[in-house]
Amino acid sequence: MACPPILPIAAWLRQWAVFWRGALAALALGLPLVATAQQAGMPVRFGILPLGGAFESRNDWDPLLADLSKAIGRPVAVLSVTSYDALEQAIQRNEVDMAFLSGKMALDAVTLRQMRVVAQVTRHDGLPGYRALLLARKGGAVTSLDAVLGDPDRWRLARGESRSVSGFIVPQLQLFLPNRIVMETRFRSEVVGTHQMTALAVANGEADVATNNTADFERFKLQFPAEAARLQVIWESELIPHAQIVMRRDYPAEFQQRVQGFLTGYAKARGPKGDAERAVLKSLHDLAGFLPADNSSLVPAAKLAYQLARQNAMTAQFINEQARQTRLQRIEDGYADQLEVLRDGAPP
Repeated sequence: MACPPILPIAAWLRQWAVFWRGALAALALGLPLVATAQQAGMPVRFGILPLGGAFESRNDWDPLLADLSKAIGRPVAVLSVTSYDALEQAIQRNEVDMAFLSGKMALDAVTLRQMRVVAQVTRHDGLPGYRALLLARKGGAVTSLDAVLGDPDRWRLARGESRSVSGFIVPQLQLFLPNRIVMETRFRSEVVGTHQMTALAVANGEADVATNNTADFERFKLQFPAEAARLQVIWESELIPHAQIVMRRDYPAEFQQRVQGFLTGYAKARGPKGDAERAVLKSLHDLAGFLPADNSSLVPAAKLAYQLARQNAMTAQFINEQARQTRLQRIEDGYADQLEVLRDGAPP
């Protein structure tokens, strides 16, 4: 009998113990570890970006991952965390096999953590991306974007974590640094959290302005209509590419293709089955589906990270100009290395 798709912790730990007993035996015989994991029926561990609360994110993804489990014939265990840092640490400890990631986190997973892109999400609006936002309270002390930029020390900021593309990287790069404002140091105070938390902070008077994005703000309007009615958008960014699904490169190519095939075919069928899958995606951040993708889809994310690093180097204080130029050259070299990895989209 197949294991249930979303494993309880106790069952997951039992499977882990079975895996390691088999793994040690395999190592003694010189067998590959990944093959042992497949034979032991180990769950595929799926990490989720904390877009709302951890519990809410898990509930959102459970139906899709249950369908994935049936399609690949293996259980899927969900890792839903409360912060970007927690998910990044789990990836570093090799506790994540697949993940829903965006921007810098997806870029690091591919260039540093032996993962590869297999799919990219699409949304019903048909746009190839979403936009970062700056929110303020209607009728509040912040009356315009100029008021924020003209006197940032006066205001309380709610923002995303430093790895959040729309919550930190893009607002810093496209709005604040060009106006000689460093988000982490120039505001009167700051609250750091998920997009839901930042929006609530402004709506409830705990912050004056908040970073957010178009996709999550639409979701926020449905979940918190009274609070959303108190908010207004005072700035929006250029388009940001949608998030990706990444998975470990050491899975066999046939298994990676099966996962990619499931994702790109999901919700495409006609009839009741397709309708049910489309309902799952609708409730999951209003997604329309998944497109096949490879590592080259992260080139825009690499460019954003590069531009932000350059902006920071240009505005930071150095011992002398030579030190600044050394830092800038290091940034150029690192960007070139990333592009070389990303443009080779096929798995090694």
